[in-house]
Amino acid sequence: MSKSTSVFVCQQCGYNAPQWLGRCPNCQSWNSLVETIEQKSRLRQGSGGQAKVKGAKPQKLSEISLKEIQRIPTGLEELDRVLGGGVVPGSVILLAGDPGIGKSTLLLQVCGKLAGLYISGEESVTQVKMRAERLGLGASKMQLMAENDTDNICIQIEEERSPIVIVDSIQTLETVDLSGMAGAVGQVRESASRLIRIAKENTIPIIIVGHVTKEGTIAGPKVLEHLVDTVLYLEGERFQSLRILRSNKNRYGPVDEVGVFEMDDRGIKEVKNPSELFLNELRSKNKEASKTGSVTVCTMEGSRPILAEIQALVIPSKLTMPRRAVTGVDFNRLQLILAVLQKKLNLPLYACDVYLNVAGGLKISEPAADLACAIAIISSYKNKPLPSKTCAIGEIGLLGELRRVGNLEKRIKEADRLGYTNIISSNQFASIVEATKTL
Repeated sequence: MSKSTSVFVCQQCGYNAPQWLGRCPNCQSWNSLVETIEQKSRLRQGSGGQAKVKGAKPQKLSEISLKEIQRIPTGLEELDRVLGGGVVPGSVILLAGDPGIGKSTLLLQVCGKLAGLYISGEESVTQVKMRAERLGLGASKMQLMAENDTDNICIQIEEERSPIVIVDSIQTLETVDLSGMAGAVGQVRESASRLIRIAKENTIPIIIVGHVTKEGTIAGPKVLEHLVDTVLYLEGERFQSLRILRSNKNRYGPVDEVGVFEMDDRGIKEVKNPSELFLNELRSKNKEASKTGSVTVCTMEGSRPILAEIQALVIPSKLTMPRRAVTGVDFNRLQLILAVLQKKLNLPLYACDVYLNVAGGLKISEPAADLACAIAIISSYKNKPLPSKTCAIGEIGLLGELRRVGNLEKRIKEADRLGYTNIISSNQFASIVEATKTL
């Protein structure tokens, strides 16, 4: 017979207290005590007065048999790509993202395709059905449930045994065994632990939605990310159609794959060729037309090469301190590029306002876009269009040298596949000075 009680444990030193304290008496840490369930059970005594505990026994590695994992396709190839081929039975996936980014919409489409169980802690079943009708899932055989009690959710999951379970969201769940309100650290950790146990025991995959803080990290205890098998992030600007799904942790697949989606009024659609989403040139009727201050770059999103358009606008400034505005590229990289151009090419950019943008809403964090940014700035400053079908790939060092970037051959191959014949990279030129002389 076992009895469960709750205690408050300091996350810094392990000090136990019967009630919540703002400051730990042992290590003096503030707000470090978290409510935790403590299990007390009677142990049978064996010979010699030692307690006997029944548990797992060690096994030889050579005696452990392996079973081939049969993944469950979600019906969305981009999501399957990120997961490594589909959902693993019994796995627990945590999906996080900003409010309104499309987390619930994406998972509702997955649940509809697999006829799973959708558990909403934020909306009523009527509200969820209205959204399902808008997404064209009115004829789906999926089940809906609005519930916040973790224990009742676990019971329903075991009884229904659906092919997949969606829980939206973990911050709305609570168990009566803890006194804290929903969203508290103790409630989030305990609710996640119980869902994970149910998933493993019944080999039912569960996808949990997690909220994020204003800094962009998952709200709640960090242990939540350690407990689950996969952590996914859905990124994108709220007022842009682009959505990128990344994997930060994946026990059953790669972490360098990304899925690209486009959001519209009928839900989330897969983007089979992401380059078409970011290149206006591919959608233009006159494909040979060149634009001043516009350069194409091939960036890597995970292991996938994507072509994007870099746009620059350079105009004379009347301000004491010229304006620098950047969208989609790191601001510090722009400052570095401008300094190199002023030093090596003697361009008086200190007297100009510089605006830099990545078309389509894509964010580029790698330095492989340095060369494209620099050429776009030069083209706009001199008001000279670039040759058609130009693609620039390379990192610029402080000395003006062009440094080789990773997966260069893969990038060049993708640019060549889309018809770009004039490719500028470190393979042809050693410095930014040499590269600009040929343009």
